Amino acid sequence: MSMGAMKESDRAAAVRVDVPGGEEHAARDRGADVPRIGLARAGAAAEGEAGPAAALPREYLGPARVTSAEAGAIAVELPGGQPVAVQMALALPYEPALDDTLLVIGRDDAYYAIGVLHGRGRSVLSLQGDVAVHAREGALSLCGDKGVEIRGPELEVQAGKIRMVADAVVQKFASVYQRVSALLSVQASESHTVVEKTSFTKAKNATILTEETVTVNGKQILLG
Repeated sequence: MSMGAMKESDRAAAVRVDVPGGEEHAARDRGADVPRIGLARAGAAAEGEAGPAAALPREYLGPARVTSAEAGAIAVELPGGQPVAVQMALALPYEPALDDTLLVIGRDDAYYAIGVLHGRGRSVLSLQGDVAVHAREGALSLCGDKGVEIRGPELEVQAGKIRMVADAVVQKFASVYQRVSALLSVQASESHTVVEKTSFTKAKNATILTEETVTVNGKQILLG
């Protein structure tokens, strides 16, 4: 048993002795390279984080947030945080507001806004001379989420039929002249008319019909 044990130990020793020294050192060197590569990468990442801000991209197409919009000078911030000046290049004139999101295209140092992704600014369409808007073989619809306003020294409406639906109507005029060739019909739950000076009503025939009480009150009442 001792001779067998000695032979096994001799063979193990022989195996250890037969390993070339050069390969063993190379294996150690390879094992030592692994942590060194990892440290180098970590150091590079740390240097990148502490380094200066990234340079402007040579070519860019994407969203940008408006940071300044004063006196026609528009400045935006790219997603990387780089501020740049842009020129408006839209088909219709638009005045951007702060925090608007514009679609910006640029190359080198020239950047242009070619679209509005999210905006709260104003679009002003100003044309010289008479302007006609015609929906050929269709309907024209004007809609505003906060209202529709029409201004002008004179307004003329010509239509075969006018339909108005509203919760409340307020009208203020200096003078009103109405001429109805057929029937004028007014139906209301209650009617209240106040005339500060003189009220005059003329008709060929007049009828006052009530279900209950008629009251006439005045200093003088003249009949006939």
